[in-house]
Amino acid sequence: MTQKRLLCIAPQSTDTTALLGEAMHDWDIRCVSSLGEAGRELRGNRYLVGLLVHDREQQRPADIDTFLRRHGEMQWVGVFSRRDLEFAPCRDLVVEHLCDYHTLPVDPLRLSHTLGHAHGWAMLRRPHAPTAAGDSPLIGNCDAIVRLRAQVERVAKVAAPVLIWGESGSGKELTAQAVHAQSDRAHGPFVPINCGAIAPSLIHSELFGYERGAFTGATRGKAGLIESADGGTLFLDEIGDLPKDLQANLLRFLQEKTINRLGSTRQIRVDVRVIAASHVQLQQAVAAGDFREDLYYRLAVLPVTVPPLRERRDDLVTLAEHFFHMYANEKSPRLKGFSNRAIEAILEHEWPGNVRELINRVRRALVMSDGRLIMPEDLGLSFGIALPQAALDDTRLRTERRALRECLDRSGQNVSRAARDLGVSRTTMYRLLSKHGMRST
Repeated sequence: MTQKRLLCIAPQSTDTTALLGEAMHDWDIRCVSSLGEAGRELRGNRYLVGLLVHDREQQRPADIDTFLRRHGEMQWVGVFSRRDLEFAPCRDLVVEHLCDYHTLPVDPLRLSHTLGHAHGWAMLRRPHAPTAAGDSPLIGNCDAIVRLRAQVERVAKVAAPVLIWGESGSGKELTAQAVHAQSDRAHGPFVPINCGAIAPSLIHSELFGYERGAFTGATRGKAGLIESADGGTLFLDEIGDLPKDLQANLLRFLQEKTINRLGSTRQIRVDVRVIAASHVQLQQAVAAGDFREDLYYRLAVLPVTVPPLRERRDDLVTLAEHFFHMYANEKSPRLKGFSNRAIEAILEHEWPGNVRELINRVRRALVMSDGRLIMPEDLGLSFGIALPQAALDDTRLRTERRALRECLDRSGQNVSRAARDLGVSRTTMYRLLSKHGMRST
């Protein structure tokens, strides 16, 4: 069972024993008296739950806001005087950062229940256990990704060329990086080249380099990308887009391990491991005459296939949470994770854009979400029965209006309390009320 730990930030004059009561006897509690001391404690120790006893004289709201943004992965509970909550910046701290709050004088039993609930919620939000791959960038535990990691481990041990196939956005470059990281060239450079992103007239000079005077404007010599990868790995992404004349030069390099800079007859020996990737089946390109057959067989010594995201459904939630934390600096501090409806929408979606699409949708949701949890519409995903767009919009508006009216009724027409119950800011609440032509009485 996980030890429940609490970091309590309270003025030195606070009687924390009376504040927390006997119900907290099974917690490991660390009490500090300032935000600076709390920051030092969190650099060396991990806590899921924090308790902030507000002191208006010693803690400026701006400093608290900065601290809680930096440690937004924790569940925070606040204790305020009623007078403090008449102060707008304090109310904003509650809405933006805290999962719950109490007012003085505090009932220790109720506070212990709140902290226990916060700990339980934090446990549910913890990232899934690390994969069997340890530090591998290929995240997940589904059969397809386990097979891919096993392939990567095998091909990384030898120096032969690797050809990676996978749909666009499926993670071909990440797979190439994993091969490089597990090879004996890991301390050398990893040089990625997108063969479809370089203008055809520049590809030769970019790949092989050039000497001074090789063409107009070449005032000095320059090493090419192949030469810059010496001692490491050269990753040729979208190799199928390489022009036919450059394919011949690349084949010569693979055979002889030497290059000639543009404008020079001097051969330069280069020691690199070549990994190529393509989203098109190169066998079909060979049959159509668009890709050299001899180059294909030179590259495809060790073929690796990256599975599309639709074949990794067991990993969808793990990946979504991984990207949520990876781009956490882009989110509102009050945003804590995915709603159940968002998770179900993620599982229902077909993901034609693969991992790249998932990253983009998660980053969009981090910016667009107004609540504490990401909803399907924040991801740009529909959920449930497909409806015509007009009907879907009308249903969404009616549902939103009804939720606003019910929340205002429960709060006694108190806009700030209604905003807190909905998990949105007061500004967003006023915008929603204006949108639906509603006002509090």
